[in-house]
Amino acid sequence: MTLELVVTLIIAAAMFGTGIYGALSQTNLVMIMMGIELILAAALLNLVAFWRYLHPDAIEAQMFVLIVMTVMAVEMAVGFAVAITRFRSRGSVEMEEAQELKG
Repeated sequence: MTLELVVTLIIAAAMFGTGIYGALSQTNLVMIMMGIELILAAALLNLVAFWRYLHPDAIEAQMFVLIVMTVMAVEMAVGFAVAITRFRSRGSVEMEEAQELKG
C-alpha cells in the first residue's frame, strides 16, 4: 500500500471514530445528525481512497460520492426540518424528551 492510502485511511478512521462518539454520546438531535454525517463522510472517503488505489483512471467512485453527498444533504435538510418543528412545538430538541412522539 502506498503512503497516501495509509494516511487517507487513518484520517477516515479518525473521522469515523469521532462520528461514532458524537452520535452515541450526545442527546441533542442536531449533534447526533452531525455525528452521523461524519460517519458517512468517513465511509465515502474510504470508498474514494480504495477506488483510487485500485483503479486510478476510473472516475465512477467520484460520481457515486457526489450522488451520495447529495442524498446526505437532503437527509440533513429533512432532519433539520424535524428538529425545527420539534423545537417550535416543544421548545427543545433533546432526544430524551422526545419519547412521547408517535408514528
